[in-house]
Amino acid sequence: MSKIALVTGANRGLGRNTALSIARRGGDVVVAYRGNAEQAGEVVAEINALGQKAVALQLDMAQFEDFPRFAEALRASLRDIWGRDSFDHLVNNAGHGEFTPFALTTPAELDGLFDVHVKGVYFLTQTLLPLIADGGRIVNFSTGLTRFSAAGFSAYAAAKGAVEVLTRYLAQELGPRGITVNAVAPGAIETDFGGGVVRDNPDMNARYAGLTALGRVGLPDDIGPMVASLLSDDNRWVTGQRIEVSGGQAI
Repeated sequence: MSKIALVTGANRGLGRNTALSIARRGGDVVVAYRGNAEQAGEVVAEINALGQKAVALQLDMAQFEDFPRFAEALRASLRDIWGRDSFDHLVNNAGHGEFTPFALTTPAELDGLFDVHVKGVYFLTQTLLPLIADGGRIVNFSTGLTRFSAAGFSAYAAAKGAVEVLTRYLAQELGPRGITVNAVAPGAIETDFGGGVVRDNPDMNARYAGLTALGRVGLPDDIGPMVASLLSDDNRWVTGQRIEVSGGQAI
């Protein structure tokens, strides 16, 4: 029987790549998306074409009051599609970036980042905990920017630092249920993150490539397969860890 993974923000970027990587390894996927139903439907179709099951469910990580409604929609999908009352893997990927110098960052920008990346991850995981199977996996997306710094990302990195601390606490508290919890921290990646600041700015792309041991910035295909591997039984003894996937950036 295939394992079922819920991936937030799975309609684009690293979330999409992660969802497809899971499917390529024989897993089924719940594709959670905020606003682009067409993109989410395309990911579901790609997963189906790989011979795996998938469903798309709408979810806004900043709307905490809507999480119980999402949980009920998930419960119904698990019952109707898989004949189950639980899922196996939760990948907290959804998020956004703010590229603003510290001196210019506003309370609204900071609140927006912490609402999605910290409070959203905290309370979505809490809400879905009764639906996560014992022996399951949780992966929280962090960033290399919690280890090295780059001007303009202080608010984003601070939020992800909180995610890393939360990851260790969840690993401790959920360990008795056999649930592992880890954080994956990508380096500079060519996606639409931050308005495509790494992908579309040649100078910034070259600067980060020059700081990376392997000589280039990352691609989504460098991240999704690693997350899918972390969800496998091969990594059942890994928990409470921050795992950087940056090609050796700033070492």
